[in-house]
Amino acid sequence: MDPIRNPFAPGAGTPPPELAGRQHLLEQADIVLSRALHGRYAKSFVLIGLRGVGKTVLLNRVERLAEEKQYKTVLVEAHEDKPLPDLLLPALKHVLLALDRVGAMNEKVRRGLRVLKSFAGSIKVKVGDIEATIGMPKEEGVADSGDIEVDLPDLLVSVGEAAAARKTGVALLIDELQYLSETELSALIMGIHKVAQKQLPLVLAGAGLPQLVGHMGRSKSYAERLFDFPEIGPLGKEHAEQAIVEPIEREGETIAPGAVALILKATQGYPYFLQAWGSAAWIEAEKSPISAKDVERASPKVIEDLDRSFFRVRFDRLTPTEKRYVRAMAELGPGPHRSGDISDVLGVKVSSVAPTRSHLIRKGMIYAPSHGDTAFTVPLFDEFMKRVMPTLEKA
Repeated sequence: MDPIRNPFAPGAGTPPPELAGRQHLLEQADIVLSRALHGRYAKSFVLIGLRGVGKTVLLNRVERLAEEKQYKTVLVEAHEDKPLPDLLLPALKHVLLALDRVGAMNEKVRRGLRVLKSFAGSIKVKVGDIEATIGMPKEEGVADSGDIEVDLPDLLVSVGEAAAARKTGVALLIDELQYLSETELSALIMGIHKVAQKQLPLVLAGAGLPQLVGHMGRSKSYAERLFDFPEIGPLGKEHAEQAIVEPIEREGETIAPGAVALILKATQGYPYFLQAWGSAAWIEAEKSPISAKDVERASPKVIEDLDRSFFRVRFDRLTPTEKRYVRAMAELGPGPHRSGDISDVLGVKVSSVAPTRSHLIRKGMIYAPSHGDTAFTVPLFDEFMKRVMPTLEKA
C-alpha cells in the first residue's frame, strides 16, 4: 500500500499514531503539573520499564502538557559519559534567562542567575562558559561549596523560587536516569525533596530501567516516599490491538483479525515492536485488508531490521565476556533466571562471573528483578542472542 500514508512510526522516542493504554499516566501527570503550579504539594514521578515500552514517548508527551500550562521545560538524557551538571546547567541557564525577560526586573530571577553562576564555578562545568555569559556577580555562600549534594539542592530551590516569582513552573524531564552516578542521584533526590518542602513549582519527571528504583532507594531511603514510580510494561491485548487497528482504519484501510493476532504474538505487546511490525505489514500488503500472509512475509524483514539496529547497537557495546554471559542467559530462555543457573550454563562458579553481571547491570543490559535473579532489560533479546551467536562458547 501507499508508503507515504503508512501511519506507523518505528523510531526511538517517535510518537506513535495511537498512544494506546497510557492515558491514565498522562492524566496523573496533568494533575501533578497543575497542583505544582498552584503551590500545592505535587509528587514528582519516575517512569520505570524495559527498553521499547515507550518511556521516552511519554516523557515527550509530559513535556508538551507542561508547555501547554506555560511551564518552562528542561528535557535531557543522562548517559555515562557526561556529568549531570554538564547536562542541566545550559538548559537551566536558558530557563532563567527566559524568566528574566518576562516583565519587569525581578530579584528572585536575578538571584537564580547568580546562584547558577556560583554553581557553575564550583562544579567546573565544561559545557560552554556559563560564568562568562551571565553578566552579574556570583551569589556568595550559596551553591559554591563544590559538593554537588549541597549545591544542586540550593540551585533547584533558586530556580523554583524564580519560577514562582513569575507565576509559572519548571518541569525537569530526565531520561535514562539509571546512568546517573550514586552521588548525582543523591543530589537530585535531595534537591527535589527540598523543593517539595518549600512547595515550589518545580517538578521532576524522569524515566529509567527497572534497577533505578533500587538505586534511588539505596541512595536516599525517603526516595520511595518522595516519588511515584509507575511501571510501564507491554500493552495488554485490547490496547495492543488498538495500537495496530486504529491507525490503519484512520487511513481508510483495514487489517484482518488473523494478521492482528500474528503481530501481537510476535511483539508480545511491546509498543516499539508493534510499530515495527505494523509498518512492515503495511508496506508488504498490496491492498486492504492487510492479511496474515502479509504479516508472515514482513516478519523476516522486521527481524532483520531490528537485529541490525535496535538489538545490534546494544550488543556491540559488550565485551566478549559479557556477550558470553548474556548468551548463557539466552540459552535458558526469556528469563528471569537465577544467577546460579547462568553460571552452570557457563560451567563456572557464580563468584567468578559476578563482576561481569555487575558490569552488565551498569550498562543497562540486565537487571535484578529480585535478589539472585537476572533478566534482560531489552525484550526479545534472548532470541536475538541465539541468532547472532548460534552456539555458546564455554569458559
